[in-house]
Amino acid sequence: MEYRKIKDEDEVRDGAHEDVEKSFLLSVPDSSLSSGGETRIDIHRTKAKWKRKSVVTLALTILTSSQAILIVWSKRAGKYEYSVTTANFMVETLKCAISLVALGRIWKKDGVNEDNRLTTTLDEVIVYPIPAVLYLVKNLLQYYIFAYVDAPGYQILKNLNIISTGVLYRIILKKRLSEIQWAAFVLLTAGCTTAQLNSNSDRVLQTPFQGWVMAIVMALLSGFAGVYTEAIIKKRPSRNINVQNFWLYIFGMCFNLVAMLVQDFDAVMNKGFFHGYSFITVLMIFNHALSGIAVSMVMKYADNIVKVYSTSVAMLLTAVVSVFLFGFQLSLAFFLGTVVVSVAIYLHSVGKMQR
Repeated sequence: MEYRKIKDEDEVRDGAHEDVEKSFLLSVPDSSLSSGGETRIDIHRTKAKWKRKSVVTLALTILTSSQAILIVWSKRAGKYEYSVTTANFMVETLKCAISLVALGRIWKKDGVNEDNRLTTTLDEVIVYPIPAVLYLVKNLLQYYIFAYVDAPGYQILKNLNIISTGVLYRIILKKRLSEIQWAAFVLLTAGCTTAQLNSNSDRVLQTPFQGWVMAIVMALLSGFAGVYTEAIIKKRPSRNINVQNFWLYIFGMCFNLVAMLVQDFDAVMNKGFFHGYSFITVLMIFNHALSGIAVSMVMKYADNIVKVYSTSVAMLLTAVVSVFLFGFQLSLAFFLGTVVVSVAIYLHSVGKMQR
């Protein structure tokens, strides 16, 4: 949600780029614009576009599927040896650094102006603590939910945030939802439930009640934070997205620092900030930070269908990898639930375009 504005900005930028290309082609002598030359140019553009789209799709699929796997894999003897608050702090710090690097490139290319400068007013900055707190709680919950949910189940249940986001869009931003989207919400709920059916025990669903409650709370927090962040972005549409992200991540760092002091102060002081960190932990931190960048690249270089495809493949890929790493047992109910969820996500995407 944080990167939604990028798509609009890049469409304008891409349009300007196309105008430059058209002007260049018009300035070339007619003899050079043979049908063969035009065909070669079109083929080259098509190949380049397909290559970019393939790379972005692969990157998003790998990042999405490995997110839950890395969190579970970072455990030792069923618990986290590192402080999850320090891990979240490092994620926010890395995202903040990425935003600054992006801004540096913009300043070097276009110079500093009113829309991309970091200096701002209190009225603009004061709105960022709310989504930062919501993301803080949501990000902490995603570690503790694995006490009740396995990695494949988490990949399925986290799609519930599509429902919460859609409903909150309707309530807060007053956006109309199409009939297809409402149908997709019902289908998504059915798919998540089907994937959790358990035929090997007396319990109907694999995930216990606590896991469902945490999944629903995470979906609500994610949805509200995303909708609120988009409302902030659209309040000043000309503002550079990297500046807005920078302030969001700064507050994220501050709140994670407070959480660290409250929850893990003794552990950090006695054992050190990076105590318990492993190579998997570092990979997990980079994964969380780069996932948002991958979504923005999808908006720029691909389309929404790519995101649907990546999410669907990621659910199955997570399940397959979990079989080898964690002994997960694939079931017909899980496979059917995954298919239903994938169809629901696709219908939601189609309904959004037809709205």
